[in-house]
Amino acid sequence: MQVRQGDLLIEPISMMPKGAKQTEKTKLRILAYGEVTGHAHRLSAGTILELGGETFFSTDVETILSHDEHGPITFTPGVYKVTHQKEYSPDYGVIPVAD
Repeated sequence: MQVRQGDLLIEPISMMPKGAKQTEKTKLRILAYGEVTGHAHRLSAGTILELGGETFFSTDVETILSHDEHGPITFTPGVYKVTHQKEYSPDYGVIPVAD
């Protein structure tokens, strides 16, 4: 099942990629910051890792993804890939979606 929250697309995957690591942002359980408002997409539990510019998270318990401008989303235990959505602009080409 795929779900979206703002500019994020989240889908379950079978396992965490080898070599994925925590960063300062992910230690705070932040999947992404909103580019326009600065609000954060934050998990209530779990571990967030990054690899090659991609973001993943795993959780052993039910966890909630929250953001000040979007409704909360509950995730069951598992491993998930987070895709930062992109859009096409005739002036700039492919750019990240601003949230």
